[in-house]
Amino acid sequence: MKVVQLLDSLLIHLGKYTSLRLLEKEFEVQEQDEKRAKAHFCSFFVVDAFGRSAVDSGLTALFLSFPPTPVGSPMPEFCLSSLHGYNGYKLKTRCGEGSCIGSSVGICYGRNADDLPTPDKASQLAQLHKIKYVRIYDSNVQVLKAFANTGIELMIGIPNSDLLSISQFQTNADTWLKNSILPYYPATKITYISVGAEVTEAPTSIAAMVVPAMKNVYTALRKAGLQRRIKVSSTHSMGVLSRSYPPSAGAFNSSHAFFLKPLLDFLAENQSPFMINLYPYYAYRDSQNKVSLDYALFESSSEVIDPNTGLLYTNMFDSQIDAIYFSLMALNYRTIKVMVTETGWPSKGSPKETAATPDNAQTYNTNLIRHVINNTGTPAKPGAELDVYIFSLFNENRKPGLESERNWGLFYPDQTSVYNIDFDGKGAVDMTPETNVTSSNGTWCIASSTASEEDLKNALNWACNSGNVDCTAIQPSQACYEPDSLVSHASYAFNSYYQQNGATDIACGFGGSGVKTNKNPSYDKCLYMTAGSNRTAANNVPAKPSTSYSTHNEVPLLGFCCLLMIFISFCM
Repeated sequence: MKVVQLLDSLLIHLGKYTSLRLLEKEFEVQEQDEKRAKAHFCSFFVVDAFGRSAVDSGLTALFLSFPPTPVGSPMPEFCLSSLHGYNGYKLKTRCGEGSCIGSSVGICYGRNADDLPTPDKASQLAQLHKIKYVRIYDSNVQVLKAFANTGIELMIGIPNSDLLSISQFQTNADTWLKNSILPYYPATKITYISVGAEVTEAPTSIAAMVVPAMKNVYTALRKAGLQRRIKVSSTHSMGVLSRSYPPSAGAFNSSHAFFLKPLLDFLAENQSPFMINLYPYYAYRDSQNKVSLDYALFESSSEVIDPNTGLLYTNMFDSQIDAIYFSLMALNYRTIKVMVTETGWPSKGSPKETAATPDNAQTYNTNLIRHVINNTGTPAKPGAELDVYIFSLFNENRKPGLESERNWGLFYPDQTSVYNIDFDGKGAVDMTPETNVTSSNGTWCIASSTASEEDLKNALNWACNSGNVDCTAIQPSQACYEPDSLVSHASYAFNSYYQQNGATDIACGFGGSGVKTNKNPSYDKCLYMTAGSNRTAANNVPAKPSTSYSTHNEVPLLGFCCLLMIFISFCM
């Protein structure tokens, strides 16, 4: 049986037929490759400890490079029976049982203001609220250092003003990478580089520089061996489309074809996402009452029908996403993933911007988060993975334009919340950090954000062993386990040792990895020890001290070998 016949039967099992003709054309291979195709197909259902599929975890080269199958139904029995129980992996459909691999919500950290807290405090705020993905608009050194060893994934930006230099000469891109990225990576977990921003809104000459700059940045990454770990793309506004309604009629503006075609070729070739800044708020505000507020806020009880496809839409967000997908498909780009690099709702506006209120902002962002983490997908892409960044972390008082432009933040510059929201999607909670609580001696000890990962690991292991610190609270399912980052876990252990040993400067040394603070780092049910206490803080479950500390997210090489052995035995 040929591979095409096998995949035909698999896709029939899933009720999917969209890829068959492509497969028939590209993969007319012989019978002996059937086993590899079968194993590759099943591997899309395997999720490692990072939450990534086995294919995404570095096993791609071991399988045929078929396009990812749009799985949205239970795993076939032959996969389940063969892979069940594999140590280090769990089985899950890519978009089944309320969890889609890779769907995530992050935050945009803009700094166009003169009253913002330091990057260190912004980083602490993000960690406090379990924000795991942050977009910044440049490669500011202080910001990169602030997010080091936090586990937070960063998207960094190359401003339009730098495109000329980077697009002209490869050496300029090499130098930029050497100076702006390599000194801080991997301690700072950079995963995306956005080359330019909304260039279709800028002069034509700027747009012409984007793809050459992207290619030079990619080449620089390849020279450093990072091209697979850091993806390169460019962000766009909805102005890149000439038409977005109905979604199925979505089309790119022909005036941008001169740079869009090579850009899309680059994205497809390198498996990078198409980045879009998407704002239902503007669609509502400028619609002259043609769009209802409920439809823009994910609150509509009625449906809008796409007359060409019969697809039903209950919100503007999905409609705009699908307009992008249909625009891509119209140009025969069917494998490019869409990523929303900005979306949100302002909490305050000018007198004519009546929809810019805290209540509407809270409603939009709360519903957005639930929509994304529930892996709803869109009508045209049900269950599809979707990464979204909310704009923005802080209000920015120097942004020009209407009043709303300065009021997109979830937080005021003093770090108090503009309104309550929950990044877990479980409901609104108070996001204001505790700032008025002090210990009996007024200080705590936390991990330095500039310490190296190796130094933090060594110091943490020492504290939890030789230092006799009870590290139970930072183990999985315990009160201080989240946010799951080395800096957070080390901070808890450092402080416990510090308080148990007289709260002296020496007790917060840790080889330079510890720093003192007069702000209580406690959060939620994770209460940091205070001076004079020799036990786990209240609400933190006490238990036998941990003998060692290791990041739980490390999948041993043996695990990969076991997976391969299972595939081989299954396919025989």
